[in-house]
Amino acid sequence: MIRTILVLPLIFYVLAISAISANAAGEMSGTGISAASEAELVTAPVEIDGQVLFRVRGASSFPADQRAAAIRNRIEAAAADPSIRSDMLRSVDSGNFTTLLASDRLLMIVTDADARMEQLSRAYLVKVHLARIRQAVGDYRSMRNRDALLRGSLYAVAATALLVLGIMILLRLGRRLEEFLNRRVRNRIHSLGIQSFEVVRAEHIWVAIHGMLYSLRVAAILTMSFIYLHYVLALFPWTRGLANRLFELITTPLTQMGKAVVDTIPNLLTLFILFIFFLFFLRLLRLFFDAVAQEKVQLSGFDADWAHPTYKIVRFLLLVFGLVVAYPYIPGSGSAAFKGISIFFGVVFSLGSTSLVSNIIAGYMMIYRRAFKIGDRVKIGDVLGDVTMMRLQVTHLRTLKNEEVSIPNSKILSGHVVNYSSLAREKGLILHTTVGIGYETPWRQVEAMLLLAAERTAGLLRDPSPFVLQKELGDFAIVYELNVCTDNPSEMMKLYTDLHREILDVFNDYGVQIMTPAYRSDTPEPKIVPQEQWYAPPAKKSP
Repeated sequence: MIRTILVLPLIFYVLAISAISANAAGEMSGTGISAASEAELVTAPVEIDGQVLFRVRGASSFPADQRAAAIRNRIEAAAADPSIRSDMLRSVDSGNFTTLLASDRLLMIVTDADARMEQLSRAYLVKVHLARIRQAVGDYRSMRNRDALLRGSLYAVAATALLVLGIMILLRLGRRLEEFLNRRVRNRIHSLGIQSFEVVRAEHIWVAIHGMLYSLRVAAILTMSFIYLHYVLALFPWTRGLANRLFELITTPLTQMGKAVVDTIPNLLTLFILFIFFLFFLRLLRLFFDAVAQEKVQLSGFDADWAHPTYKIVRFLLLVFGLVVAYPYIPGSGSAAFKGISIFFGVVFSLGSTSLVSNIIAGYMMIYRRAFKIGDRVKIGDVLGDVTMMRLQVTHLRTLKNEEVSIPNSKILSGHVVNYSSLAREKGLILHTTVGIGYETPWRQVEAMLLLAAERTAGLLRDPSPFVLQKELGDFAIVYELNVCTDNPSEMMKLYTDLHREILDVFNDYGVQIMTPAYRSDTPEPKIVPQEQWYAPPAKKSP
């Protein structure tokens, strides 16, 4: 606001100088003053209670604004002195200048140069100035008497009450209108679309209508407040000047901004066309990739899970390309400040985005590698859990202990990932466990018992069927590995527990001890199985 007030005299000065120059050019022969000399004149207004009485010129030793302020102070001092009557205002001609007095007090001096500036005779200019000063003194006194101030206060209170009442009525009417529209109109609003694609949803149309009503209500309240301020400020002499400039204080910035906007209309029009084009193109891309994600459109060798990340990459590249195309048309893009800010943000981004960019690139690479997806049971490094969220920078796992672990994508890309779910649904995940049994127990019996334990375990697949491997012929025992299949990797720990329970029960049922023997010397009896015990239960001889 202060900057606007300071700009107003400058604007008025330019207009005044232009008018004086034009008049001087038309009447150069009569005045004897050239247009160039008149254009150099600086004037300042003598203002009392917001009313401009006249304008005065200055000199190099006594500038116009200082002279106008001194004249104003003298007139106000004379008006504040009740002993000075209006008929005491007089002029005294001293040859080259005329002095305006209030009784014996000096008000101002009128010179021939002042008269030439106004293109009037000095005598006539003195009469005009005296008339304006008499009127200003009368207004000054009438506005400051007790009755006028009391009347102004009452009017101000009444205006305040009317403003509050008007705002309350406006808000109440606004609520009533919204209730009416919500009850009668909202259900009749339908989405705008082309065939099955929605261009504008009904909710967005309703939000736009609601926003328009809200904007109208705010504009009405601001208008009422402006009228109220202008009226109340004009009631009192100390604020009348502000009331007279109130409209200019609001319109001057708006005019300046409007002029700037008008100057940039061609560039703004170009930016608008670019915006509409890229927005339309991005919407088409979004519809296309949504169709790919829903497998309505199938591309050879392109997985449906790649649709959304690919759309994000294409959208980013298009936005960068659009920014490059639109940059020359952005208002102020050629200024040094704009370039400096751009360089600053570029340096900050380059210094702080090393890990950020590496994690984002790693995130996209993992998506296209199809290492895992949400819901998969994976092991990343030493962390075993289910994938709950995949972001561009980190991947979230929920461990078997219900702990959430965030792992940077760059670390995942540089390490190894074990995915227990990727093949489990089609071919089954093989779970395996080992037991060490002494040489004195027939291997056929051990394998039969392990297969029986697998058959008793609920939740395991029967196809592929379980199988047993002899992993090692150790120094003291044979190491058997039981392999079973499941299509539910998320239950693998529970299945391991159930399988171990069944193994213990089966071996106990057949009296076979699960314990790897360890001793210092061999026993006298050899650790062999007689042929008649090769098919000890539950082993069965092949037909």
